[in-house]
Amino acid sequence: MIFRVMMKDPDQLREGINDVLDIELSDMPEDEAEAIREIRMDKALDVAGQWFEYAEYLTVEIDTEKETIRVVSIEEKDNE
Repeated sequence: MIFRVMMKDPDQLREGINDVLDIELSDMPEDEAEAIREIRMDKALDVAGQWFEYAEYLTVEIDTEKETIRVVSIEEKDNE
């Protein structure tokens, strides 16, 4: 059996990116870090946008026979 599940968490994607950026930018002066944070956040959201719709919806497909799970891309969902 194969089925899809759509999950929603409006804050988790940004929080996850921010957690990584906190570590990566911790040694920089605050003003420089904030400028870089914005650029890196936008880039990460662009990449994640292939799978996260509106930066909060994520669809996964579960195959119980193969015992696999995969993330469904936005493009694939649009072509259904």
